Amino acid sequence: MNDRLRQGDLRLIEHEVAARLLASKELARMAYVASDGTPRVFPMMFHWNGEEVVMATFGGAAKIAALRARPDVALTIDAPGPPPEVLLIRGPAEVVEVDGIVHEYRLAHHRYFGEEQGEQVVAAVDRPGVTMARIAVRPTWAGVLDFSSRMPGPLRHLES
Repeated sequence: MNDRLRQGDLRLIEHEVAARLLASKELARMAYVASDGTPRVFPMMFHWNGEEVVMATFGGAAKIAALRARPDVALTIDAPGPPPEVLLIRGPAEVVEVDGIVHEYRLAHHRYFGEEQGEQVVAAVDRPGVTMARIAVRPTWAGVLDFSSRMPGPLRHLES
């Protein structure tokens, strides 16, 4: 089934490893190019809405301008295993500034910390005048590695 899809095929988002990682409490690591032209990787909580990986940052963060200037990003969501499980996503980041708390920021906190503690964390930063940026990545490329049914390129010869 989707264990035979080629890396890059968007149908890999439906792979059982991808579904598990998108529902997990693992952080997404977003790679992007900073305003000074150097690469950055930033770990972030995320919310998967079925079409986009949504992250949030507070207004004024340097990554906002960098993502607007160079929106192409790469994400990894991975669990160490053994065996390790990895979801790789590429796509453009759409950045929208929001007055107040980004809805998906609240949803992510509830998933990561539970309803009560998640709401306490959000309430602590939800103050008059707070601004955030909603960062949504709609996948244009997806890859899955689980080291049992989907091996990285050089190890594919080990697959049956």
